[in-house]
Amino acid sequence: MCGTFVSNLKTNTMQFKNLIPAILVALFISAPTFANDNTNPKDTKVTVTEDKTIVGVAAGNDNFSTLVAAVKAAGLVDVLNGNGPFTVFAPVNAAFDKLPDGTVGNLLKPENKNLLTAILTYHVVAGKFNAKEVVKAIKANNGKFVIKTVQGGELTASMSKGNVILTDAKGNTSKVIITDVKASNGIVHAIDSVVMPK
Repeated sequence: MCGTFVSNLKTNTMQFKNLIPAILVALFISAPTFANDNTNPKDTKVTVTEDKTIVGVAAGNDNFSTLVAAVKAAGLVDVLNGNGPFTVFAPVNAAFDKLPDGTVGNLLKPENKNLLTAILTYHVVAGKFNAKEVVKAIKANNGKFVIKTVQGGELTASMSKGNVILTDAKGNTSKVIITDVKASNGIVHAIDSVVMPK
């Protein structure tokens, strides 16, 4: 299964490398988590919307208003409404709040569109990979699994105290807090911090 996951991930990434993909925008349902239930944001509203695209799901959830604004500013709405499939690691509003003061405002400016696009697409993986496949891939690769993003950079997935942790190119980490949120064109795993490419 892990071999299939790795093979599919490489194949799908190559197929989508010329796409300008976009990021996560997401949503949450009462889905199984990588972590214990007490890691879920208490104020996260959950809605089952598998018939909607990633953008449609995110737009209907107040916890993703910052992400939705970023996707619009980067001009990625049409891409994320496309067929995909995409796996997105979607930061909740609180994740953006952790960034230094003024960071989000600056990223939303038209002159920073390329940088914003790079950050958003760094959260996207070509193909559809559920939590079970990700965990198996981590275990099959000695505890650390390198994931190629659509942006071109890499994220490293590992486990800590029962949680899946993503480490970005700068060494910063983010915890997966909700998993396997389904959309018509992919799957979303929510994270508690924004990850950054080089």
